[in-house]
Amino acid sequence: MKVLVINGSPKGRNSNTYRLTKSFLEGLREEEGSLDLEELAVNELVVKPCLGCFSCWNKTPGKCCLCDDMTQVLEKLLWADVTIWSFPLYYFAVPGGLKNLIDRQLPLVLPFMQQAETAPGGSHPSRYDRSGQKTVVISTCGFYTAEGNYDGVVNLFDHLCGKGQYTSIFCGQGELFRVPELRGRTEAYLARVRQAGKEYAKGGILPETQEALKQLLFPREVFEEMADASWGIDQNAGEKQRESLAFTRQMAALYQKESWPGRDLVLEMYYTDKEERYQVVLGREGSKVLTDTLLKATTTVETPFSVWKAIASGELRGDEALMQHQYRVTGDFDLMLHWDEYFGGVGASQEEQKKALQEGIAGPAKKASFCCLLFPWVVFWVSAAISPFWGGLCSLAACGLSPLLFYQNRKTFFDVLSGGLVTGFSAALLLGAPVRAALPLSYLAFGVMWITTCLKKVPLTARYSMEEYGGEQAFLNPIFLKTNRILTLLWGILYLLTPIWTYVLLGTPAAGWSGALNSVFPILFGIFTAWFQKWYPAKVAGG
Repeated sequence: MKVLVINGSPKGRNSNTYRLTKSFLEGLREEEGSLDLEELAVNELVVKPCLGCFSCWNKTPGKCCLCDDMTQVLEKLLWADVTIWSFPLYYFAVPGGLKNLIDRQLPLVLPFMQQAETAPGGSHPSRYDRSGQKTVVISTCGFYTAEGNYDGVVNLFDHLCGKGQYTSIFCGQGELFRVPELRGRTEAYLARVRQAGKEYAKGGILPETQEALKQLLFPREVFEEMADASWGIDQNAGEKQRESLAFTRQMAALYQKESWPGRDLVLEMYYTDKEERYQVVLGREGSKVLTDTLLKATTTVETPFSVWKAIASGELRGDEALMQHQYRVTGDFDLMLHWDEYFGGVGASQEEQKKALQEGIAGPAKKASFCCLLFPWVVFWVSAAISPFWGGLCSLAACGLSPLLFYQNRKTFFDVLSGGLVTGFSAALLLGAPVRAALPLSYLAFGVMWITTCLKKVPLTARYSMEEYGGEQAFLNPIFLKTNRILTLLWGILYLLTPIWTYVLLGTPAAGWSGALNSVFPILFGIFTAWFQKWYPAKVAGG
């Protein structure tokens, strides 16, 4: 496939639109295997304005009287199987340099008038046979939506190509593609454009993909707040704002009010290198930035502005910077733990996720359950201490029923291992093994399982708490891993010590109560775990 890209942006390859074009080309290449690709950047060409002399029609048919780079442009237009016009929207039309190039295409058509269904207002027939050629128009604009803003462009290409004879991808909120902090959302859109390119190579962009390309990156009010703040100008005073204030207002615009926890939160940003302090109030109806009269902060972030910008742009991982004490957090740390829920700059919006679930595109993610892990063990410890025979039968039944627990819960390797170990200990009791040996050994096996995972990259408790902290992305968070490594070690120590007093209890009249007593420990330790998971990261953050 011979593809010609005409990049009409004055910014050349730094154009926001070119990001979309590049993704579309990646989709074409993925399907085709390879492309015979030519790119022409209008800002690098010398293309003089058309003189309107019509020499290319009567004196030198098919040849312009001007000698410049337009000669090679015309040659490439005739050469290409697919021509991609890539440009930003300038004053509801194409940029001036590109319009100039379009005007200079006159040598490609004949002077005679013709009637065509695709051009009811009249047109000129092509001088050459271009019936097999295709056209794609890709453009971004600075408004929140493309709807209603491309009438001039559509009319232009309807006349150039014929109504319905070309493919278009028009994207609003184009300026967001240059903002590193919003990479998660913009990358998701570029993936759709890449899919569109792949489908185009197969014969045409599917309706569902076309509809997905029309979806807003952010709701109108969020985008317009970010766009207004990005200029760094106070709308009321008309004065230039401080960079840090403009940045804070853009961050505040990302707040997802659906995440409001039932009480207003006051996030205070203290930029230590600039000695500037601002507050972002997160409320039921939205967010607002305070610069003068400040409230009592619920969470305070003390950071150099350069560090926070690097974190926001993805140049620096926030969790790693926190561990290195490049910034500190005081107050309620829960806001930091669930940052992406409050400020939806990354990934799909909550509305998109909800829509995906309603349409059956993605089912609800299953979570690993700590209760599923403990269930067969607790049944074994309690029932075996009361009656070895019936305890063995009850435990086998519990292991048999365990798969029902995973209808709505994700099964982990440790769930499978636990089922196998409890089955083995239960079978040993039914075969006559002494309960005074089987029970302590079961606690020992449980403890060894915990301790062993401390030596692994991901400790056991992390497998059961990761969904609350971004799924597998949490495994990249050193604070999350360190917190869970400590917890896993403490659980392991508990169950390495439990066999000692269990063995002693089983030799006393209170033997039947040993399982029940030992089952209280998981409950108490579970409460401790829930507390420690919030307390320890906050302690680290406070420096």
